[in-house]
Amino acid sequence: MATHRQPGRYEKSTVAGEAVSAFVPDPLPPPLKLTVGLQEKVRLAEQKLSRLELAGEMVPSLEWFIYAFVRKEAVVSSQIEGMQASLVDLLAYEAGAPAGKDVSTDEVEEVSNYLAALAYARQQLRSEKGLPLSTRLLNEAHRRLMKGVRGSTKQPGELRRAQNWIGGTRAGNAAYVPPPPQEVGRLLSDLERYIHRDDDLPSLVRAALVHVQFETIHPYLDGNGRIGRLLITLLLEHWKLLPEPLLYLSLFFKQHRDEYYRLLNAVRLEGDWDSWVSFFLEGVSTIADEAADTARDLFVLVNKDRARVLTAPNASVMVVRLLDELPRHPMVTIPTVVKLLETTKPTATKAVGVLEQLGVLQETTGRRRDRTFSYAAYLDRLRAGTEPHEA
Repeated sequence: MATHRQPGRYEKSTVAGEAVSAFVPDPLPPPLKLTVGLQEKVRLAEQKLSRLELAGEMVPSLEWFIYAFVRKEAVVSSQIEGMQASLVDLLAYEAGAPAGKDVSTDEVEEVSNYLAALAYARQQLRSEKGLPLSTRLLNEAHRRLMKGVRGSTKQPGELRRAQNWIGGTRAGNAAYVPPPPQEVGRLLSDLERYIHRDDDLPSLVRAALVHVQFETIHPYLDGNGRIGRLLITLLLEHWKLLPEPLLYLSLFFKQHRDEYYRLLNAVRLEGDWDSWVSFFLEGVSTIADEAADTARDLFVLVNKDRARVLTAPNASVMVVRLLDELPRHPMVTIPTVVKLLETTKPTATKAVGVLEQLGVLQETTGRRRDRTFSYAAYLDRLRAGTEPHEA
């Protein structure tokens, strides 16, 4: 049985006239000894990640899956924070089609911002002159995440200068009060040093520790959960656990949301790192398996549809070219097809009509004008778990 100790100290301060105890975590690593059970979970999770990487290598267009899986992660990470936008809403927005009637454009833009933040951070890490994995990089990702949306008044790209809290209506009755603002810069510098330091712990375990530490510091006034989960994606690439962002781990956190929050809190309250690391590793194994299966299923589906289209009497080069674009654009309108194929409206309309007749595309609006078409079978497989109320 693991022994727990308080993983930090409390600092008394006053917020709006009330005395509160803000938690200041100790620097990483904690005194964590990997039990035989945890070592076995690490081995399994690493094995599942290798299988996922292999699944990515075996398909002719890895780009399909990066496109799809990154969007899945963006949507689900946002839903953990209470947003209602679904994967279909995001894809419709990107295709220039209207979002669902229950979803605000602001929410979809916020999910779209997540994609921009991740793309920016990955491009920086891959560029010789880019920023390293650092507080500065996370600040820039945060600036993009919050651009022009509901958190845009909450100091985008800047570390907080005020006390925040989690749960409760005020700091005095909060479930958790993160470190005072004057401690945030130092704590993030410690975290940055840990990320770039050699450590005997396996990289997956380190990623689990870094995520908790970031969420515990809670350095921004808004968007901490999403940046903390985006950080996991960056760490997997930084430590060469996956060459591309193919793991949508937020789905596991969403499916076990109460447990996710309970275990993050158990680290702060009791120093129970073992339970959190165990949960994190289970998540990696579960989602890596699912992502590898999904990649295989989508690849099989596209190949089957391609063979069907190639033998169809009314197929043309434009029809085949449109089919080849659909995995990266599973929702389209006639104007988007005109752009994608660099063709005329009549030719685009005809290509869409052929794929609709063959049952590859389905019209989703029921309207005669401004219609939207979806690659329904592809989308059905991809969207599992991405509806807002799906657990």
